[in-house]
Amino acid sequence: MSAPSRTGLLLSATILLLWLGSLFGLLSLPLGSLPWQLILVALLGRTLLQTGLFIVGHDAMHRVLVAEQVGLNDRLGALALGLYAALPFADCLLNHRHHHDFQATEGDPDFHGDVKDGVFAWYLAFMARYLNIAQMARLLTGWGLLALYASCFSPMGWINVLLFCTLPLLLSSVQLFVIGTYLPHRGQRAPLNRATADSLDLPAWLSLIACFHFGYHREHHDFPGLAWFELPAHRARCRQEGLLRQQGVLRELATA
Repeated sequence: MSAPSRTGLLLSATILLLWLGSLFGLLSLPLGSLPWQLILVALLGRTLLQTGLFIVGHDAMHRVLVAEQVGLNDRLGALALGLYAALPFADCLLNHRHHHDFQATEGDPDFHGDVKDGVFAWYLAFMARYLNIAQMARLLTGWGLLALYASCFSPMGWINVLLFCTLPLLLSSVQLFVIGTYLPHRGQRAPLNRATADSLDLPAWLSLIACFHFGYHREHHDFPGLAWFELPAHRARCRQEGLLRQQGVLRELATA
């Protein structure tokens, strides 16, 4: 197994275990005895971990999570997307391939080219392509079972489910859409009609917190075979090479 696959598996296992541990731990806590600041930190932490689950599934869709074992790769991706929002891996895989193959065209399921519509309309159209009755039924069933679990600790346990399951998923969907779809691809709509996606100019630590480097979107589209944790180093190399080329051109002009 390659070093990137080992690293990817280790990081994926960490995200999954933290997600599961925080889920059952927070569902058993009595909210009335907790300060609101701690509840807010827990909510934001759950949102970040929720996004992390999708990123694991996203790497699996590119077959880079466990590149040497496609079957294991896809099973882990299905687990991550199932826990994320009861999403079917096969459907997400097909949609994401179309996103890369037909970027910013009518064949791109993530793109919304109608410039009359703003970010909210684009978000609604984006969500509508991934939500269906069967998926929502699975998701609501899961939340119902978690509410039964939480009710063992508090008669108001369903509030814990709303705070630490439902709301983090909603916030995560907004995070993924804004950082990974809207901001990188809005420049490909008219009147700009750029040929490639943009990247958010964020330092690596902030890019990680913002969306697990999903904001380095041009690098991802140019090199989809890189895992999410490889993007910062690749971006730094590309920028350094670009700077060196620019310096070389300036030296040539100065000596001409």
